Amino acid sequence: MEVSPARRCDNEKMRSASRLRRILAALAVLGLVLAAWVGVAILTLPSVAPLAKPRVSMMITVKDWERKDHPFVVGPRNPRWTPYGAIPAALKKAVVASEDANFYSHEGVDYEAIREAIKADWRKGKFVHGGSTITQQLAKNLFLTREKTLIRKVKELVLARRMDDALSKSRILELYLNVVELGPMVYGIGHAAHYYFGKGPSALTVRECAFLASMLPGPKVYNPYRKMDRVMKRSDRILRRMVAARMISREEYDAAMAEVPNLEGLVRKVEKTLEAPPPEEKPPGEATGDGPVAIEPSPPVR
Repeated sequence: MEVSPARRCDNEKMRSASRLRRILAALAVLGLVLAAWVGVAILTLPSVAPLAKPRVSMMITVKDWERKDHPFVVGPRNPRWTPYGAIPAALKKAVVASEDANFYSHEGVDYEAIREAIKADWRKGKFVHGGSTITQQLAKNLFLTREKTLIRKVKELVLARRMDDALSKSRILELYLNVVELGPMVYGIGHAAHYYFGKGPSALTVRECAFLASMLPGPKVYNPYRKMDRVMKRSDRILRRMVAARMISREEYDAAMAEVPNLEGLVRKVEKTLEAPPPEEKPPGEATGDGPVAIEPSPPVR
């Protein structure tokens, strides 16, 4: 029996509707699985509560420029630890000016900066700008890997919000400046001040503070061994931002711009490094993501 054109049309519509329902059902299942995966990832994030205890030290894992793991102590058990009060005001201002202008007003996440970063990434067609705040960077340094994935970004945002709720801005800045990478196995400004300038952090000049802050996007990109001009130009931009935001006076700005950083110690390091230079930047390996291990302070001796 020949099927009428009208019947064939109805059959095609039914088959199309059936395929659409199957596709929608598959998408719904996929969405539920993705939501469950994200939910589990968030629920299993480590607690940020130990970070609020200034006397507690924590052990994390950092990588050298050859991607080898090394233990690193975060807290007063680290001999290079620099408490908030010993960090120069100019360094705090330089870091905020260069990395997170809205640090003191946002709640760990700067959504406007993220929107601008997404627009920039869309124009470039690749993931370049993260729009990360200082708090997000701290969350990544302490708890997460550096892989550029959506799930890692979600974890970073959640941890940053939790940290902003649990910690003061000064505590966040103290932790950040003591764990940030500033050279080949140079972590924290206590080590960096001695490594580059042969002095303690409290003795740093405004120009030297801007010099260290200029390396924060990545010491392998802003590498004074190979790219001193790039580092100095960025430190000039940071100084201009600081004076424009009235973080420093015009007199302090003029003095900083006229100062040539004393890099005699760095020159010796450069000569040594040229014999066996650190490798260029490579994608970091996977970390455990389990977060820092707290080391409780020793009980007082009686």
